[in-house]
Amino acid sequence: MAQKICDGRVVVVTGAGRGIGREHALEFARQGAKVVVNDLGAEVDGTGGSTGPAGEVVETIRGMGGEAVANGDDVADWNGAKALIDTAVNTFGRLDTLVNNAGILRDRMLVNMTEDDWDAVMRVHLRGHFCPTRHAAAYWREQVKAGETVDARIVCTSSGAGLFGNIGQANYAAAKSGIATFARVAAAELGRYGVTANAIAPIARTRMTENLFAGSMARPDAGAFDAMDPGNIAPLVVWLGSNDSAGVSGHVFEVAGGKVNIADNWRTLPGVDKGERWEPADLGPVVRELVAKVDPVKVIGAQ
Repeated sequence: MAQKICDGRVVVVTGAGRGIGREHALEFARQGAKVVVNDLGAEVDGTGGSTGPAGEVVETIRGMGGEAVANGDDVADWNGAKALIDTAVNTFGRLDTLVNNAGILRDRMLVNMTEDDWDAVMRVHLRGHFCPTRHAAAYWREQVKAGETVDARIVCTSSGAGLFGNIGQANYAAAKSGIATFARVAAAELGRYGVTANAIAPIARTRMTENLFAGSMARPDAGAFDAMDPGNIAPLVVWLGSNDSAGVSGHVFEVAGGKVNIADNWRTLPGVDKGERWEPADLGPVVRELVAKVDPVKVIGAQ
């Protein structure tokens, strides 16, 4: 029998009612974790809500012989996020891993994007990462102060749009880029408490991507490996959420199909130092020479 790498761990997965989050929850359960399945049951744009999806995942986990509980709190609400963390502690006695996965889309070109389109996406993605992480971090800090040994994990969800940009997704890309940096800061700050933090940038077929990238997300012929199956993302997330990933922190991983990469974005490249203040007119040739040495980064969707 294969080793269950999350035996005894208590895991919270946000946005776990469908798609990638659902697969995370199921795989954590297969690997022996007790899972809090959080989901509002909203539409892709964040409107509406239903407790159904989270409950269905819980029933599936219980049918596998695992332990799980549904939670319908709003992760972007301060008190809701606190209630989510309390659900794990009160139900299972502890919290070991937090997977921030919940997200929405409000795609618009910049000239058409509304204030609400921007604010809604920022709220769910950025506040939806910050609030649960803040309450989980406070819980782990108190455990350390009480003399307990903490071996905790945070996994955040960025995206290729956050790393490289995507036309029509200024709000989503900006939020996802912020999440990648948020994970690095969390890693630096929380390591003293026995907490690691990493982010993933997944590529998979979900409600968000199957229409946006219909060609690349198409299902393969029967019997062929389905590289875009959302279940392909879960193994890395479960490993990052396990005891085995100790010492791996502050990284952003691209994951798709059977492929895993580390995204080393925003590196400082060699520059020019004049040693004194520049005259604006002198900078043209200098900047153009620097730009010419950089490999072009293609924004997703650009021609």
